[in-house]
Amino acid sequence: MPTNADYTREYFQIVDELDGAVEDRRAAYDYMQASTAIVHHKVVASSFVPRLFNRKSYEVMRDTAEMCHRILCKVIERYRADEEYRKLFDFDERLVELILLPRDYDAVLPFARVDTFLNEEDYRIHFCEFNGDGSAGMNENREITNSITGTEAFRVFAENHAVAGCDLFEPWVRTFLDIYDTYRFKVEHPRIAICDYLENGVVDEFHIFAEKFRAAGVECVVADVRDLAFDGEVLTTPDGLPVHAIWRRSVTNDVLEFWDDSQALIDAVRAQKVALIGAFSGHIVHDKQLFEVLFAPETQAFLTEEEIAFVEATVPMTAFLDESVVNLGQIRANKDEWIVKPTDHYGADNVYAGCEVSQQEWERIIDEFANGRAGYPFIVQRYIRPFKTDTLPPDAGIDDTPDGAVESEPVPYNNMNGLYLYNGHFQGVFSRLGPHPTISKTNDGMTAASLWVDCDVPDGLEL
Repeated sequence: MPTNADYTREYFQIVDELDGAVEDRRAAYDYMQASTAIVHHKVVASSFVPRLFNRKSYEVMRDTAEMCHRILCKVIERYRADEEYRKLFDFDERLVELILLPRDYDAVLPFARVDTFLNEEDYRIHFCEFNGDGSAGMNENREITNSITGTEAFRVFAENHAVAGCDLFEPWVRTFLDIYDTYRFKVEHPRIAICDYLENGVVDEFHIFAEKFRAAGVECVVADVRDLAFDGEVLTTPDGLPVHAIWRRSVTNDVLEFWDDSQALIDAVRAQKVALIGAFSGHIVHDKQLFEVLFAPETQAFLTEEEIAFVEATVPMTAFLDESVVNLGQIRANKDEWIVKPTDHYGADNVYAGCEVSQQEWERIIDEFANGRAGYPFIVQRYIRPFKTDTLPPDAGIDDTPDGAVESEPVPYNNMNGLYLYNGHFQGVFSRLGPHPTISKTNDGMTAASLWVDCDVPDGLEL
């Protein structure tokens, strides 16, 4: 079976035979500049070269994601049912109340993206972090895929292979509606709202999903959580129309930050007058202290032997950055072994890999964030070195660059694979790459199209 690297070398050979595929690359770049792949008012950086995954990669990603989902659901349900188990987590009292609110539908964790590092030589896989309802990237993947599928380079490659993309839109609409159908208080023709604090959300993506819901015959709007109103019986959007179901895109720490302005939503959930898909209990997945809790005897007591072995093989050692639980001296002295993160932020905010900074800077980071000095908790985690693959960096400026000056040599970038789960079913991959040890948009990161090659993928997008 060809490896992912074999497919990538073949793609680069096609690019070489097309003299760098300069016109293809200009067309793909121009498509992206006019696209809806916008995050915080800026078009995302992307690569002309897709991530090309073989059948083995698909199987490993699928099995990893779906096993992870089963474990996460067990943890969520144990937390909700067992007061003693809750003591393993350090959560705001308001958050605890939200997590324990009634759900009234079957799905424990409707929507998630688990971010992983896959070694594409031996297929070992490790987790970076878990993301629940605030997970994004679906529209980035769609637009970047669209930007390359009309090019000559893609056409030549697809002549020799069965190629499928990741369909991340219609399957979620179907899954959402199936979940709503199990809702205890469902109505026949529900009106749905996709809700976030919109200055923090990927709003273009929300509107595309709303269009997909409407195409499925369901009324759907995009709304800011703070603009909702509740009269004790009906939750409404600013136009006065009712909301029967919400796709919650807001992360829970934003709910806490805007607590007073979010009470209409919270009161409606308390009163069981709206289906909140997903429930606030999804925060357990988002908070990085879960990585430590997965190793606790209290957790392993309700996991199977197979699940325990899976956790030990895939979850890096994690602990609070606190001298009461870790040896800060060892962490200071061995910076390249560790990465420091806040337990409950997003967007790679205040994430520091020791191998990326000087010893002096590492000492400053430990001094600033250890023992709760930042005002919120940090974790320290064993650093997993990402797998490098050859790619082309973003083609910014290609429209103004002479043909002969456009670089087409492969450049090795680090990889992170976000595995999407729609109610426990593996649906696709969000492929992020970067030249530095931490991979993020703010650290020169980019996104590539995720394509399956020569493998039978249920719900794959025919290209």
